[in-house]
Amino acid sequence: MKRALISVSNKQGVIEFARGLEKLGYEIISTGGTYSVLKEADIQVRQVSDITGFPEILDGRVKTLHPKIHGGILARRIPGHIRQIEENDIQPIDIVAVNLYPFRETISKKDVSLEDAIENIDIGGPTMVRAAAKNYQDVIIIVKPEFYWPVLKELETEGDLSKQLRFKLALEAFSHTAAYDAMISSYLAKLDGDTFMDNMVLAGEKVYELRYGENPHQKACFYRSMNPGLGLADAKQLNGKALSYNNIIDTQAAWSLVKEFEGTACVIVKHTNPCGTALGDTAEQAFDKALAGDPLSAFGGIIAFNRPLDLAAARKAAEPFMECIIAPGYDDDALECLRAKKNLRVLEMPLIEEKDLQIHSVEGGFVVQERDNEELDINSLTVVTSNAPSPEELEELLFAWKVVKHVKSNAIVVAKNGMTIGVGAGQMNRVGSAAIALKDTDNAQGAVMASDAFFPFKDTVELAAAAGIKAIIQPGGSINDQESIEECNQHGIAMVFTGMRHFKH
Repeated sequence: MKRALISVSNKQGVIEFARGLEKLGYEIISTGGTYSVLKEADIQVRQVSDITGFPEILDGRVKTLHPKIHGGILARRIPGHIRQIEENDIQPIDIVAVNLYPFRETISKKDVSLEDAIENIDIGGPTMVRAAAKNYQDVIIIVKPEFYWPVLKELETEGDLSKQLRFKLALEAFSHTAAYDAMISSYLAKLDGDTFMDNMVLAGEKVYELRYGENPHQKACFYRSMNPGLGLADAKQLNGKALSYNNIIDTQAAWSLVKEFEGTACVIVKHTNPCGTALGDTAEQAFDKALAGDPLSAFGGIIAFNRPLDLAAARKAAEPFMECIIAPGYDDDALECLRAKKNLRVLEMPLIEEKDLQIHSVEGGFVVQERDNEELDINSLTVVTSNAPSPEELEELLFAWKVVKHVKSNAIVVAKNGMTIGVGAGQMNRVGSAAIALKDTDNAQGAVMASDAFFPFKDTVELAAAAGIKAIIQPGGSINDQESIEECNQHGIAMVFTGMRHFKH
């Protein structure tokens, strides 16, 4: 008689799976909670302790770690191995259906203790999974409920599994345990305060495959981090097609920026750069101002709000062609309005701080850094010019400073009346970015300017003065700072230094 060992934390579909195996003549053995569930469903099941002749001990820490279990899993169906297990009264195990203690769910709890987390580190489960996956040519390993039905179907119709499916299940199993270990490593490293471990392991869970990547000839996939905490992969999609690769990247850029503001804000992003950012008394007003900042570039962009949308804002946001809208919530009538555009992607996401690390791949490796979440202390600002900014100008400068942090370097942002009116992004020289941001010089009269890094020369100040800029915020720290300061003084421009740079590559 063939044997199946079933021991799962996720009980989804396990009763139906066990019944299917029972009909196929399998003897089923199990442990703890899974045994109870199957027994209550009137399935003939034996406890692991009946097989090993040894009880579960140490509060369940030891139950499957026994030669009669692992010998049955690891034995190859070759004469030498068969002879050895028979000599030791071990019977082969042909199917192992195991998924692991819910470690991610445990450490996601706000009040979780280290003791609770440690007790939810599975030992026997990963050991059985890896053993069965190693011996996949003779043992079927299943770690996810969605594989129950394909396995049952092939067993029913073919009497056995194809080599291809056996291999796929083994790959899934090793990936499963690798992701599990990665979560544990990451959690313990955070407790230890070790941000950058000697061996960094990353784990992701597939959300869905994308139609393509940045371009149609590139394959792509969306993964959710296995570490606790919510992110864009957990956003609720309330309308529209699945997100594309570019949608995901741009939506994250818009969402990261709009969360910077305490007041009601709207951000419109194209190709990861904000083409419109604004504050308003209402979400509708914030959108109107953000769109007015650069309506041409906004076409086909991503809209982000940091307030729930009412009907008035939804009507305005639904008018132009946009790829996606993301907000922390929607009134019922607002959502109904947005759903009238069937292709418009509508996402709902709580406002939470991004605490995970930023990772960028390079050939043969990756670089990792903390997110640029450092808050600017207003008391640390240094006025370096004869004129100090007025309270109103200072408020505008701080607004522009939050925006420029999210613009690709070299970055220049021009702002006026709580909205961006010019953005220069990603140029190879700073004065080039300034020229782009100041292209509409009439509109820049009385505006403020922010720069993500210092001015290497006074030429950017010269452009700002010619356009009518009244105040500038920048990090400072150039050997030519005095030249820029003197140029500001000559034109009556107030300039403050932050002492903090915001390069974004």
